[in-house]
Amino acid sequence: MTGAVRLEPVDERNLEPLLSVAVAEAEPSDVMPPVEAPAGWSNARREAFREFHRARFGGLDASARSAMYAIVAGGEVVGMIRMSRRDEPGVAEVGMWLGRSARGQGIGAAALRELLHLAAAAGMRTVVADTASENRGALSVLERCGAKLREADDRVYAEISLDDVAAC
Repeated sequence: MTGAVRLEPVDERNLEPLLSVAVAEAEPSDVMPPVEAPAGWSNARREAFREFHRARFGGLDASARSAMYAIVAGGEVVGMIRMSRRDEPGVAEVGMWLGRSARGQGIGAAALRELLHLAAAAGMRTVVADTASENRGALSVLERCGAKLREADDRVYAEISLDDVAAC
């Protein structure tokens, strides 16, 4: 990994660089919820990406209950990580994606480590995630950060206690 990894709240300043990385280095289904639009990165899908992120600019205490961060490595936006409040008090769900060129360099673990500190500072006690059982990169990052994993069908559910966020 080259350069420090830091998280910047997603806002108008970094939304277009984030979209550029998504278009160049990820599939729409990997970085946003499904939308009715032509396949691939159509103009409609790009606009849906922008609107999805803009609706979450308010952070954990806004109506969407999500805080989204651009992952910056080596001075460049390389992906996104988010946490969303769950209905259970003190529990946040985490999700992350990286552009293909940023994978396998330790950036995911560094970003998750930073997010765990932010979650703890926001009063969370537990962070949960779920991913496809074949998503080896995500599973490796979650395991490295001390997640307890449980597999069901083709999904893996992870839980990280924030009692010791220094673990990863």
